[in-house]
Amino acid sequence: MRTWSRGRPLQRFRRAYHDARTEGWAVNHKKIQRLWRDEGLRVPQRRRRKRLGASAATEVAAEAPNRVWAVDFQFDATEDGRPVKIVSIVDEHTRECLGGLVERSITSDRLIDELDRLAADRGYPGVLRCDNGP
Repeated sequence: MRTWSRGRPLQRFRRAYHDARTEGWAVNHKKIQRLWRDEGLRVPQRRRRKRLGASAATEVAAEAPNRVWAVDFQFDATEDGRPVKIVSIVDEHTRECLGGLVERSITSDRLIDELDRLAADRGYPGVLRCDNGP
């Protein structure tokens, strides 16, 4: 099997099983699979390459106050293990914290209401930035 796999580096055990059966071996696929695993014959996994600079959005600079707001989500837990969700809204030019929410459950409607409340005082920003981090 080692010789067979060296000649066909991208083939897996199922192909080896079918070739063995056509050559007249009286063996089932489970035995071939076990031997394949015992010999350490595996097809190398392909690694995905990271895409560099694939974002279609243009980067907007915060050149003046109230032009770019950043929304960030954080998660924590209380002493008894119950989750707490925190949303902070920051003006990127002045680094001023405009508002935020601290609740057990933050719905999109509740976040939109908070953003509308802030916009009523300061006006709507040109860009609302939210990272989609882990």
